Amino acid sequence: MASRNAASLYTLVLLSSIVLLLLSHFQVSEAQVKPPIVKGLSWTFYQSSCPQLESLVRNHLKKVFQRDIGQAAGIVRIFFHDCFVQGCDGSVLLDAVSPNDESEKDTPPNVTLRPEALQTIEDLRALVHKQCGRVVSCADLTVLAAREAVFLSGGPNFPVPLGRRDSLNFSVAGTDNLPGPFSKTGGLLSAFGAQKFDTTDVVALSGAHSFGRSHCGAFFSRISPTLDSTMDSSFAASLQAICPTDSSPNTANLDVRTPNIFDNQYYVDLMNRQGLFVSDQDLFTDARTKNIVVSFAKNQKLFFDKFSQAMIKMSQLSVLTGKQGEIRAKCSATNGRKTPSSVLSSVVEDMEELTQF
Repeated sequence: MASRNAASLYTLVLLSSIVLLLLSHFQVSEAQVKPPIVKGLSWTFYQSSCPQLESLVRNHLKKVFQRDIGQAAGIVRIFFHDCFVQGCDGSVLLDAVSPNDESEKDTPPNVTLRPEALQTIEDLRALVHKQCGRVVSCADLTVLAAREAVFLSGGPNFPVPLGRRDSLNFSVAGTDNLPGPFSKTGGLLSAFGAQKFDTTDVVALSGAHSFGRSHCGAFFSRISPTLDSTMDSSFAASLQAICPTDSSPNTANLDVRTPNIFDNQYYVDLMNRQGLFVSDQDLFTDARTKNIVVSFAKNQKLFFDKFSQAMIKMSQLSVLTGKQGEIRAKCSATNGRKTPSSVLSSVVEDMEELTQF
């Protein structure tokens, strides 16, 4: 009997040790989920100055996407086009200084940015500044809005470090570096590589084409006058019906399977030769990226994990922090350059804040 009790005790101690080891490993893994962040940013930046920030953004965007789900992809595109030019500083939101000049928004890669999505970011600024005062930058709101656009469309919910400041200028010339729909994989790897992204990052970030739509001109050369040999013929026929000419006002879904849901079906499209852009389909053609496409098509969790990591990395490109830049009173204008509309908006918001005291 004594030996049996001793054996039972030994088994209990052994099982307890295993459980403790597993818990310890789990806690370490959880602590390692958040990647390193650049100096000046923080995971809890607005904890004291605007603790309700993320819930304000999420609740507002839920209402926006219920009315117009297409804005979700539009906001993510604004995020990419902001961060890739001179960093995540809200420069893509700025209007031109004068009617005879142009801003980043006026350049060829950006003229198709959705005005409604740009307005939604401005609406978020007005909402947040009304609740918290002018403490949250338009750059941070763009990053938060992009994260929410992904999550509220079915994608991963990942943390983003905050504390960015808004730029005092923009870079028209910098928009020339934005990868386009006609880029081959080599061009994508080169452009993203210059920003310290690896091959897996590039394939994962391309998954942002899991939702959204495109104008005909961005892919028409693949369906006319001759059919791109890497495109499925039935898919091409459907696109030809949508876009009889390259200047047709119609648009096509980026993901033919689940066009309004953020998931891994974009990669299934590529495996079936149904990628819309050259830059999409070539990821499955190029040996450097093909296996990654297949792995994401088979494993959505893997895609979500890699996409989240790449988005956190992108959100930290060349950020302004501390006393750099400013916190704009209106996302489309720097504080030193007030337009008539921004002056009126600022006065109204100041009056609203005074009535709260």
